[in-house]
Amino acid sequence: MKIIDGGVTAAAGFEAAGVEAGIKYRNRKDMALVYSAAPCTAAGVFTSNVVKAAPVRWDKEVVEHSACVQAVVVNSGIANAATGRQGYECCRQTAEKAAGLFGISPDAVLVASTGVIGSPLPMDRVLDGVEKLAACKAATFEAGTMAAEAIMTTDTISKQAAVQIEIGGRTVTIGGMCKGSGMIHPQMCTMLGFITTDTAISKELLQEALREDVADTFNMISVDGDTSTNDTLVVLANGMAGNEEIREKNDDYYRFKEALNHIDTTLAKMMAGDGEGATALFETKVIHAATKQDARVLSRSVISSNLCKAAIYGHDANFGRFLCALGYSGVQFDPDKIELYFENGEKSILIFKDGAAVSYSEEEASQVLASPEVRVLVDMHMGEAEASAWGCDLSYDYVKINADYRS
Repeated sequence: MKIIDGGVTAAAGFEAAGVEAGIKYRNRKDMALVYSAAPCTAAGVFTSNVVKAAPVRWDKEVVEHSACVQAVVVNSGIANAATGRQGYECCRQTAEKAAGLFGISPDAVLVASTGVIGSPLPMDRVLDGVEKLAACKAATFEAGTMAAEAIMTTDTISKQAAVQIEIGGRTVTIGGMCKGSGMIHPQMCTMLGFITTDTAISKELLQEALREDVADTFNMISVDGDTSTNDTLVVLANGMAGNEEIREKNDDYYRFKEALNHIDTTLAKMMAGDGEGATALFETKVIHAATKQDARVLSRSVISSNLCKAAIYGHDANFGRFLCALGYSGVQFDPDKIELYFENGEKSILIFKDGAAVSYSEEEASQVLASPEVRVLVDMHMGEAEASAWGCDLSYDYVKINADYRS
């Protein structure tokens, strides 16, 4: 696998654009386009929130029932959620506008939104924005970056990743972009994410690969415990790399899954580390658990705990908070058998073993927790399963950002 610079335009045949349409913000890009020169096989996963935004309902229909997808139109600033029938009609109008400009069917257009819930979309600006996007789309890295910037809300950085692998003697590329900084919690993927590839792969295997991978990537992050109404993650595969279509679970399929996992993991960690008000990426890795599901539940419980997140922000080696989060996770274990470590890229400090704290330096532990990337490692001594979850610290700025979100 070769890691390369790029995002949604890295794969052959994909173009992108990002423009300022004045949806809610001023003097910043707020509409994005992803377009494929060839029809794409599509797969997707969506929010588990019962209150689903209109674009989620539109996209679920397209992914499940349309023959192909060729374009994605995204706006930031307004979520088009809790907007009733009119919200769904806005999706239809947006898709029809793009379809007319690109000479494709409206049911080959995905629509996504992110921002304030409950506000109506200004459709005159949205439709003008679609025209601007169509006029300036390009296959360049810069165009992909502009698209990644245009889907940001409270994000502080745009989020992109790309890799290349060999499949059937052909070089295939997978690239992606996502946004997410707040209202992030496991229960699908809690974000907007768009992954593009020139791999030829069947719809059934693409959907299976995506759904399985989400369980260990986007479903393993949390910023604030809130699952959004708009969560959408789609993968578009246009087959332009020219490899023989992947139709069975062979070596090519697992090579593709490995590359997809790299993209998903990279983007998921970028979201967790860019949580609203965050100063550190906070990882919990559970090893030697009895089952994979136990490892997932335990690691998610720790990174989702406000007290653990606050301890990371304060660089406070209060190991009792981490033990507490493990204990109320619902997984049964013997506290006297586990080991708990604080780690960064350079040091690993044993904090707890045999049911009690070990002798360690509070100052050294605090220095480890002051790192921009912090890991709590938990050895359960119960089996061979492991899992990692990612979150961020909880700072004063999180409250400030969300107290002023609509103003």
